[in-house]
Amino acid sequence: MNLLLEVEKQLLESAKVKERLAEESAHKIVEITEAIIQALQRGRKILLCGNGGSAAEAQHIAGELVVRLSKFERQALPAIALTTDSSIITAEGNDHSFETVFSRQIEALGYPGDLLIALSTSGNSLNIITAIEKAKEKKLVTVGFTGGGGGRLSEICDFALCVPANEVTRIQEGHTVIGHIICELIEEELFEKQKEET
Repeated sequence: MNLLLEVEKQLLESAKVKERLAEESAHKIVEITEAIIQALQRGRKILLCGNGGSAAEAQHIAGELVVRLSKFERQALPAIALTTDSSIITAEGNDHSFETVFSRQIEALGYPGDLLIALSTSGNSLNIITAIEKAKEKKLVTVGFTGGGGGRLSEICDFALCVPANEVTRIQEGHTVIGHIICELIEEELFEKQKEET
């Protein structure tokens, strides 16, 4: 294998996915951003969940919202990654089912008007589908980040964003850039005055 050619190939493939996102999904990113801003302006919180790399991305987005993405100081925003409490996840997985590790937390923490961001590269992870179903039952706004054909997740969310790729790596890279864009837009909209003062 020619490593240089492989690196160039993968970088170009990643860039092409982002170009397609810009062409096909920019309006969806705006819609999702507006939904999150509305929830935050109403004093509601953002919950996030995912498995594996998507769990890491859920934590990444939550961290950007609670702490900050840009360099200017601002107040913290209420966001919780449901992937981080190992005691809850292992207790629920052991006592009931891994399928309910997120829905159980939504049952405990979710209130009407809160917003759930669920990430699944396939769109078919059972614990993610169960989380969306519980969120809808509790009247949360639901957002799904997925890829490929979108899977079941794209059919049941209030807002679904499907990265136009079939490889897990490209889908996850898409989710990362989407998360950064959304967090930056939220900061721009909610904290414009603070930014101008810095």
